[in-house]
Parts: sequence; C-alpha cells; structure tokens
Amino acid sequence: MESATLESFLRQSAEARAAVNVLWALLAGVLALLVQAGFAFLGTGLVRAKNAAHSMAMGILTYGVAILGFWSLGFGLQGGAGAGGPDSVAAHGLSITLGGHVLGLVGWRGFFLNPGMVASATCVLFVLRAVSAVIVAAIPAGAMAERARLRSVAALAFVASAIIYPIYGSWVWGDGWLAALGRAFGLGHGVVDYAGASVIHLSGGAIALVAAKMLGPRLGKYSLRGQVRPIPAHNSPMVVLGTLVLAAGWFGLLCGATLSYPEERVAVTAVNAMLAAAAGGMWASIHTRLRFGKPDLSMMCNGLLAGLVGISAAGPFVSGRSAVVIGGIASLLAVEGALFIERRLHIDDPTGAAAVHGLGGAWGLLAVGIFANGHGGTGLNGVAGPVCGLVAGEGGQLLASGVGLAANLLWVVPVTTAALWLIGRLLGNRVSADDEIAGLDVPELGMTGYVNEAVHATAVRSSDLDHTRVSGGS
Repeated sequence: MESATLESFLRQSAEARAAVNVLWALLAGVLALLVQAGFAFLGTGLVRAKNAAHSMAMGILTYGVAILGFWSLGFGLQGGAGAGGPDSVAAHGLSITLGGHVLGLVGWRGFFLNPGMVASATCVLFVLRAVSAVIVAAIPAGAMAERARLRSVAALAFVASAIIYPIYGSWVWGDGWLAALGRAFGLGHGVVDYAGASVIHLSGGAIALVAAKMLGPRLGKYSLRGQVRPIPAHNSPMVVLGTLVLAAGWFGLLCGATLSYPEERVAVTAVNAMLAAAAGGMWASIHTRLRFGKPDLSMMCNGLLAGLVGISAAGPFVSGRSAVVIGGIASLLAVEGALFIERRLHIDDPTGAAAVHGLGGAWGLLAVGIFANGHGGTGLNGVAGPVCGLVAGEGGQLLASGVGLAANLLWVVPVTTAALWLIGRLLGNRVSADDEIAGLDVPELGMTGYVNEAVHATAVRSSDLDHTRVSGGS
C-alpha cells in the first residue's frame, strides 16, 4: 500500500512539474511577443511622421505573415517535433552521411501542424519557435522603412519565416549538421546558440542588410557628393518606449529557451541578460559622448538592444563579468557598425537593424566560443561534459561558432537576394518617388498616422447645429 501511494505521489509530482513547464513555456512565448510590439514602437518612432501608420502596419503584417508562414512550412522544415533523438532532422528529414556520421540538412514533417503532432510538448515548441520566426521577419522591416511597398515587406516576411530561418534553425536547433560538429568532428559541442544570436538575429540582420542595399537609400539621404544627410526620428519618446518594451519581451525569449536546462541556468540567464543590456546601454552613452561630444539617444537604445542580442547565444554558459564584456563589445559594434554601413557602404538602414542584430548576433555566436566557462551545457548536442570556450582552455567551440557564422551568411545572403529580386519582378519592391516624398501613409493605407483636426475637420457653423439635441432638450 505504501509503495503504491509513493508511486502515485511521484507520478503526480512529475505530471505537475510537466504542467508547470508547459505553462511557463507558453507564458514565455506570450511575453516574447512584446518584442514585436517593441519593434513597432521603435521603428515608428525612428521614421518621419508621414510614415508612422505605414511603419505600424508593417509590424502587424509581419506578425500575421510570419506566423502563418512558419505554421505552413517553417515548422516542418525546422524539424517539426523538436531537437535531438528520434525527433531530430537527421532522423526525420533529409540528411547526408559523412565519416560514418548522419548529418541532418532539413526537416520534413510537421507541416501545417498535422493532427499527429498536437501533443502539448510539440505545441509549446511551436509557440516558442513561431515567436522567433516573427522576430526574424520583423527585423528587416525596419531597414526597409519609408520606401518599401507593404506587399514587398509581407512577401519577404513569408520567405524569412517559412524558408530562411527554419532551415538554418534546423541545422542548429533541430540537431542538424551544425549541432553535430562536436560529436562528429570534435569541435566543442557543435554550434551552441541557445536563444538565437545567429538563428534569429544574425539571420534577421543579414536579411535587413541585403534588403536595404537592394532597395537603395531614401530620397535625400545622400547628397550628390555622397555626403550623409541625417533624417531625425520624429518621436524620441516612442523610440525609448519601444526599446524598453523590447527589453521586457526579451526575457521571455531568453528564459523560455532554457526549458531543457537545469533551473539555476534560468536565473543565471536572466541576470546575464540584465548585465549585458545595462553594459550595452551605458557604453553606447559613453561612446557617443566621446565621439560626438554629447550622448546620442537612439544609439543608446540600440546599444542596449545590442547587449541583449550579444548575450542571446551564451546566456547560461558565461559569468556575470563576461556578460558585461559581451554587452559592451556588442554595443561598440552596433554603434560603429551603423556608422560604417551608413557612411562607408552608403546603405540606408533607418533603424540600424543590420548593425544591432547582424553584427551583434555574429559577435554573440563567437562569444560562446570565447567566454563559455564550463559551468553549464553538460551533454549538450550529444557531447559529454560542459560547454567550454577559450577562457576554459578549449578552442574547438570557437571553431564551431566560426563555421556556424559562415554557414549562416552563405545561406541567408544568397537566398534573400534571390527572393527580393523575384519579389521585385512580381510585386515591386519600392514605392514611387512621388509617394515617398509625400509619405507612405496615404498612398499605401489611405490614412495618416496622426490626424490634424484643423485639416480634416468639417467646417461647422453654430446655426447648423440642433441646439435642442446639443442641450439635451426635447
């Protein structure tokens, strides 16, 4: 009797723990959706008032398109039921065998979340991965602001969420060939990117850079001699609000990814995220003061976000001191990278997405191979022992990160280029010069972001009013 009671108690405890994990994962996924709201506020604040409604519309559109794109194709290509073991892309997808090792290339089940895949664990995974797909689709929208057609933004969002992000994600998160670099070739634990520095941010930043380059700069951004003409943000408070909303949602994105890690790693990840974000924002303030004489508010916001991007791969595996260094370097790359892209490459990226997410994501992936201290990740990707970087005396992890970085760019850049070329031929990527000068709110949406009552109000005389109705008389 006592044995049966103990067995029942243990079973109930396990079920309760599983239920708590499911609820936490769903809460983390919902919290991560604040990232999309943050992008909408941030991007809208950074553009001119005549494009405010258009910028917000891009936020709504990329959300809907990305979710449906990932549901229909992306989840299946990423591996469907999960990462590792019998549900890996190597077991249920296209793969190759090299040196006796099976290396997964792309998943091939779970399209449209078919009825055989509606278990709670699969649905939780879908929510977390779909939120990531939304972010990948939203990042390029900011780089395309003020001159891209809504239909072009939507089409690119579909390609990003249904093809680009899922396939690279299957290589890293679906136990694909990048994750297998450790057990197959002895490169650390393979590519380790627990919350998407490369899978989400480097992918989104690379797409943003290609899109901004192919669209060309906004009219008036550069003089005939190539000198940069600043186009200031129309609403700085909205920029700050968007940044802080993004930072809040980021904790759902970061901590939600730690479900497969011990509980203490969740707390470590949250602390490291706070430290990296703080270091990024503070260093951007100091850096821009030294560079320009006064701190730059938009760069401070981007520095804070770059710190969060930078810690996204290494959060559970590094110390607090390393998190501060990672966030500070990510901020430096975001500020100087944005200036280099704008001034040297003459690529007009209104939100700095390519620098913040692209360079920050690349640095974040490399940071795992440098700063992982051997206190977490035991057994990750089928490799015994914890994740160790250069600070712990191991160089293989950095090599794996380098391979992952190269693979990302070699996949994302050509596919984005081909997709935008095709979208341009079929739908048109850029609005007309007249529409761009007038602002995109009315040509694309038939409305304005801010109503000027003096312009839109109908002229009314007091004699036109029914005074009995106004006064409430009978």
